[in-house]
Amino acid sequence: MGKVIAIVGRPNVGKSTLFNRLTQTRKAIVDETAGTTRDRIYGKVDWAGTEYSIIDTGGWVVNSEDIFESEINKQVALAVDQADVILFVVDTTNGVTDLDDHVARILRRSKKPVILVANKVDSNEWIYNTAEFYSLGLGDPMPVSGINGFGTGDLLDEVVKLMPSADESDYEELDDIPKFAIVGRPNSGKSSIINAFIGEERHIVTDVAGTTRDSIYTRYDKFGFDFYLVDTAGIRKKAKVNEDIEYYSVIRSIRAIEASDVCILMIDATRGIEGQDANIFSLIQRNKKGLVVCVNKWDLVENKSQAAIDTFESAIRNRFAPFTDFPIIFGSALTKQRIFKVLETAVKVYENRRRTVATSVLNRVMLEAIESYPPPSNKGKFVKIKYVTMLKGSVVPSFVFFCNLPQWVKEPYRRYLENKIRENWDFSGSPINIFMREK
Repeated sequence: MGKVIAIVGRPNVGKSTLFNRLTQTRKAIVDETAGTTRDRIYGKVDWAGTEYSIIDTGGWVVNSEDIFESEINKQVALAVDQADVILFVVDTTNGVTDLDDHVARILRRSKKPVILVANKVDSNEWIYNTAEFYSLGLGDPMPVSGINGFGTGDLLDEVVKLMPSADESDYEELDDIPKFAIVGRPNSGKSSIINAFIGEERHIVTDVAGTTRDSIYTRYDKFGFDFYLVDTAGIRKKAKVNEDIEYYSVIRSIRAIEASDVCILMIDATRGIEGQDANIFSLIQRNKKGLVVCVNKWDLVENKSQAAIDTFESAIRNRFAPFTDFPIIFGSALTKQRIFKVLETAVKVYENRRRTVATSVLNRVMLEAIESYPPPSNKGKFVKIKYVTMLKGSVVPSFVFFCNLPQWVKEPYRRYLENKIRENWDFSGSPINIFMREK
């Protein structure tokens, strides 16, 4: 289960700046996910060989222009409830305010590890001003600057020290069996499809969007299958996420995606593909998970011709490009049409993620493809790719190409290599990593 860091603090202390700084630490491949409530709300931090999820709770405050104590209370309560480590950000240029005192009181009562982050120490003179934050009773203030990055390395070292080690709650017993997360917008039919799989009304299915508030793991061992189904709370559109419960559901969906191997993304056939579907897709991609797209409620669509199917399919692939090599299944949880196929396909994608290709075969096929279309030259110099191998034991199929000038192999050519790999071996539904290394 992903480890979560939450950033809390009153408005304008620089939470978002710090968030941006941390998520780009060491050039971690991160992007903040827009579309859950506000931009810059969820990212990944890579530090000391471990990846953490980081949440800027400031984005959840609905009326951030008005400094409502109740909104701050909510923000802090959410962080205390969901995070493993809390970063409490204060502003060195302003000193201690009543609101800081108020937040500190709540955090002192909580049992969670808290780091007091004295932000805006943009030059050495400001370090002396951090001393007054000792009055908050949360230990040593850590001087940092979100703007120029001062102190952020020490801050992350401290986070690593305070992170709880894995325990039973990390779902360790689920590890050796595939985990499939059912994700999608509220009301796209996630609970219905689980009921259809399991054949019993395990989940309360109503027509109210957002009934499912939590991730529920269900063991499925019928018909020769054995895996866990994860039902997640629906991910809501920005404007809809006003209540705390929605915050939890977004975080839990993120956590369920992180904890799964393959995501089954439900799309409502009656509504077509929407921006929110693309946001969830990017979340799945960013976490490098396998993907099966299930177009649900197909029984309600009048035109079921092959042309209609092709149009819908190409609309989905265009929206999700450049990653287009994933299976799309049209079905209905209600009539149970093709839902068995969804499971079979998820199992297939799980196997594709674990597929290995022998080095000799890989070199024979790929070096020929490279010879027939070599990388473009740069300033009169030619990139020569001499050898390719597949990394053993990586979570995502990863290929390393050894060449003389790795920095000159650009994205379009990497895409060409990926397409050639996909043409020759079945990695459908699974992301692929392409690395260039100097030989």
